[in-house]
Amino acid sequence: MELIVEIMENEKPRKKGLVLAEAYFDKYGRDMIKEGFEKYERYMAIGLVGEGSDCFGFDDAYSESHDFGPGFCIWLPDDIYRQIGAGLMEAYDNLPKTFENKRRVESLEGSGRVGVFSTQQFYRKYIGCSGAPQNNVEWLFAPETSLATVTNGKVFADHYGEFTKIRKDLLNFYPRDIHLKKLAARMAMMSQTGQYNYERCMKRKEYEAAYISCAEFIKNAVSIVYLLNKKYMPFYKWMFRGMDSLTVLGDVHPMLSQLAGLPDADADAGEKISLIEDVCVKVRDELARQDIISGTDSFLNNHARSVIAMISDEQIRNLPVMFDGK
Repeated sequence: MELIVEIMENEKPRKKGLVLAEAYFDKYGRDMIKEGFEKYERYMAIGLVGEGSDCFGFDDAYSESHDFGPGFCIWLPDDIYRQIGAGLMEAYDNLPKTFENKRRVESLEGSGRVGVFSTQQFYRKYIGCSGAPQNNVEWLFAPETSLATVTNGKVFADHYGEFTKIRKDLLNFYPRDIHLKKLAARMAMMSQTGQYNYERCMKRKEYEAAYISCAEFIKNAVSIVYLLNKKYMPFYKWMFRGMDSLTVLGDVHPMLSQLAGLPDADADAGEKISLIEDVCVKVRDELARQDIISGTDSFLNNHARSVIAMISDEQIRNLPVMFDGK
């Protein structure tokens, strides 16, 4: 009976978190700002961006158990945040806790995802920079999944423009040298874990190592698909879900899903090895289509050095091929 009720609840039409957040802001946030902080409104950016399935638009009925519910973010320049941040946060905390029968339930790990923030501190928290990275080293060490986190969601309004400018600079994607470096690292890792080590581990009956090799291959294959789409990959929980919106190499998604679903058993080894090779061929063909590599060799590591050679920045070019600051 409980299972039937759960299924029925999940089938009910529900409002996505981003839509709920904007409606909550329209209902209560606008008046809060007008009544107590109107002269500072011109410095504010308002929206919902950051951690959580709702920010990616991936939320469902299961998401509502924690860190979900009415709420939004206000971002302010550092100097304005120092002046009014505490007072604005107090006013925010006094807003109604329940909206459209939804109440935000925060876990210890998920607290602080909504409310009032310094723009610079928000970006620094996730990518280590107070704005868009200013050089190749900063870009290299900005975590890939964190770049996805700070560019997701929706900005409802940005009166000052600072938050949106940084966001747009990040959405322009990696500089060419960093893009090439990350592609080369993924190619090398896909070759090492999938095309080389997986089969050897299976032949040795080292099934634990084979499992890890396959998982690393899948993770790097998903990442290279995002890179070839010039999109940032979300963290592991949502990396497959996010592939639904990618247009380049969309046919690789079901292949990787099939690979993940097959056990690392002797009876399935041949099929998994074949799938790994098929994925690498697809990636090779797309790399060639984008004029990043040439030739028909499907062993991706044999192309990685030529990609590294295309990097202009000597400091980045001379890093180990598999190194990635992610």
